[in-house]
Amino acid sequence: MEIRQRDDIDRRQRLLDAWVERRRRIAMLEAECAELLAERMRVCDDDAREQPHHRESIHRSMIAEYAAAGRLAKGSVEFAFADACLLDSAHAAVREAFVRGDITSAHVREIVRAGMIVREAVRKGRTDAATLGLYDAAALVVAETDSPARTRAVVRQIAASLAGETLVERHRRAHGDRAITMRSLDDGLALLQVVLPEHLACAVMDRLTRLARQVVATRDALDPVLSADPLDAGADPIYASDLAPDDPRRDDPLPNAHVISGDAHVIFGDGDTFTLDPVLEPALEPALEPVLEPVLEPALEIEHIPADERTIDQVRADLFADLLLTADPSASGGTGLEGIQARIQVTVAANTLVGSDDRPAQLDGCGAIDPDIARDLAGLNGGWSRLFLDQAGMVTATDSYSPTEAMRRHLRARDQHCRFPGCRMPVHRCQIDHNHDHAKGGPTHLDNLCHLCPGHHALKHPDVDERHRWTARQLAGGDIEWTSPLGRVYRDAVPRRVMFV
Repeated sequence: MEIRQRDDIDRRQRLLDAWVERRRRIAMLEAECAELLAERMRVCDDDAREQPHHRESIHRSMIAEYAAAGRLAKGSVEFAFADACLLDSAHAAVREAFVRGDITSAHVREIVRAGMIVREAVRKGRTDAATLGLYDAAALVVAETDSPARTRAVVRQIAASLAGETLVERHRRAHGDRAITMRSLDDGLALLQVVLPEHLACAVMDRLTRLARQVVATRDALDPVLSADPLDAGADPIYASDLAPDDPRRDDPLPNAHVISGDAHVIFGDGDTFTLDPVLEPALEPALEPVLEPVLEPALEIEHIPADERTIDQVRADLFADLLLTADPSASGGTGLEGIQARIQVTVAANTLVGSDDRPAQLDGCGAIDPDIARDLAGLNGGWSRLFLDQAGMVTATDSYSPTEAMRRHLRARDQHCRFPGCRMPVHRCQIDHNHDHAKGGPTHLDNLCHLCPGHHALKHPDVDERHRWTARQLAGGDIEWTSPLGRVYRDAVPRRVMFV
């Protein structure tokens, strides 16, 4: 038994050591990737010096090439280039540790980004260049023994101390990092991340919490509502608690029936009120059933409010969406903002819309949504378009005959987002582009049009030098074939409306 336990321990130890070694090799390979990116950036800088007026388009073309080749988001590639360049030029000791595999790319990211204020202090002459070396040495002591998350917290403090930055200055600088981002999750959910000044975030959370607690505390006190007479559209809602005990519109067991006069088991009160003897009532109910007749047909129907079983986190999330989507912006936000409403695009089959089936609808640019949500949205919106699809799920026509608007509606429904490989910018933030330039004879046809975001649209501009210019060609069915300045071809397939499993 002891030998077997020893063998098990040795096996687990070997697996752990092998995993750690593989992680070290991965870090070494990532260091080589960073060196390649830094070298490519030097080539980009040389090109920009030759054509300074096209610096931005040259850089954008380079980023697009690497994003398409690596199947990565543009932002991820931009960050990778920035980290690689700073690592190459300002953090020699960190680069050497990275090459040895002593730290991971996540550690490097935290060290380089936290070191921004030290580099800025050196550049502005507030401290000497040797301070960067001290920062690297102190950061590596932490990074080589701890996780990236803990490294981030410590190196930020180290950087602030070496740069001579006070707490107030740090907070004022960080104020410019306010942002909001969205990332799709599974099962129709999304992660909405908001970066705010801490006091505002605390205030928002506190208000949502107090509102949610009030909802939870009072939700059991709601009375069922009686639906108004359909012939009286102006009638106010009537609550069950407003009705007398013998009102025929109540849904109690017996008050909707008259009383058998003369029966000794019926106890009469003032006026027309009555009740049954509570001792004999259970025995009387079967005998009374054949002779009880309704005196008044109910004019209103009681609508029972379903039980609210949401957790406080769920209530907070619902209130957050309600407040953000219905409240007007503050006056400091500028003028005319009250007229801007939330905007989404949903595609749903006609059979699903009328309730014949429960196939998922599509929230364009994101994914499937519950058909009930699509029906609710349809009931609140009058701008829905009817689309005709072929057997492969491709949009082929719309119900509008207005040439310009019909094509726009068709393209919005077809593209859903920017048509550069990997880009997810929604169509309402994109431009409609002629794949073959209109100025060079490109027709304004559906098979020559697609949506591109401003950044990727600029890659095709004719004023961009041909060494950095991209070209796009639409294939049959709507796929876009992109050719990079290096001659490589990347294809962006048109989003499908039907998925075969």
